[in-house]
Amino acid sequence: MILRFKHNPPGAWRSYAAGKPGWLRPLLALEWPFAWLAYTFSRWSFLEVLEYFGSFSVLIAVIFYFSEAGDRLKQKHYQAWQVVNTAQHMGGSGGRIEALAELNSDGVPLVGVDLSSAFLQGVQLPKARLARANFTGADLRNSNFEFADLSYASLNGANFRQSNLNRTLLISADLRDADLCAARFRGADLSNATLDAADLGNGDLSGIKWQEIKSVTGTNLAGVKNPPEGFLAWALGHGAVQLESDPNCPIAGDNP
Repeated sequence: MILRFKHNPPGAWRSYAAGKPGWLRPLLALEWPFAWLAYTFSRWSFLEVLEYFGSFSVLIAVIFYFSEAGDRLKQKHYQAWQVVNTAQHMGGSGGRIEALAELNSDGVPLVGVDLSSAFLQGVQLPKARLARANFTGADLRNSNFEFADLSYASLNGANFRQSNLNRTLLISADLRDADLCAARFRGADLSNATLDAADLGNGDLSGIKWQEIKSVTGTNLAGVKNPPEGFLAWALGHGAVQLESDPNCPIAGDNP
């Protein structure tokens, strides 16, 4: 925005200082030459052109900022993937909780990501595309995978206690020995999934697609909530058990 405006000449010193109190004279003596400078510069077209150039440069900077938005997004994703890949096979989080959530929020597929043995408690990955991902031995307690695609993923020995797996695709997933105590599976698709020795105690099984589950040998179903009609009889007839509930396993809540 151009803020310059043309000044009137301040006049001779005598007229400039006339009628003003004597104690102001020192200040006026300092101000008077600057008033002449302001008057002189306000009439320079060169300075006005420079101001227009300054405004134009701001416009150019804005254009470049938006034109490079795609490159900045790619760089952000590249850095997030570096965090995820560098921390592979490490027991701690290594910044992966934030990196994964950031990638997922930007719609980046996480297909085949290796998160084995990772500490990812509370990770938020709703609607994530995690087909063939490896969560073997990972700690994912209190996490959110609602509507996620975990088809063909390995959850072998993973800890998903109290996690949100509502409406999750677990088609052909490996859930052997997984701790799924108090997890919520409402509407989850378990077609062709392997659940041998998994602990589903106190979990919410409302509306699960179970008719084509591959195996439930040794699967603990103690205290499960809302099992679909016919599921318990089928599962117990195919090797599932109802062991005493783990005292440290709460009952699945009603939160979505």
